[in-house]
Amino acid sequence: MKVKNKIKITVNGKQIQVISNFSMKRLMAKLKIPLNKIAIELNKKIIDKKRISKIYLQKGDKIEIVHFIGGG
Repeated sequence: MKVKNKIKITVNGKQIQVISNFSMKRLMAKLKIPLNKIAIELNKKIIDKKRISKIYLQKGDKIEIVHFIGGG
């Protein structure tokens, strides 16, 4: 049985573990976060949501996910 390497990342201030070679797209699916009406920041840089399938998480990455809410 092969053991997969795990890495620690921080999502909205909460530390979680994922397997290495985990993509941002896969993280959004795991967290059940719809991509419309959110902004994603990776290590203090806003990322283009069109590229999330090409972004692979690294040990120590810090991710902030912000939801947009309308109102007046």
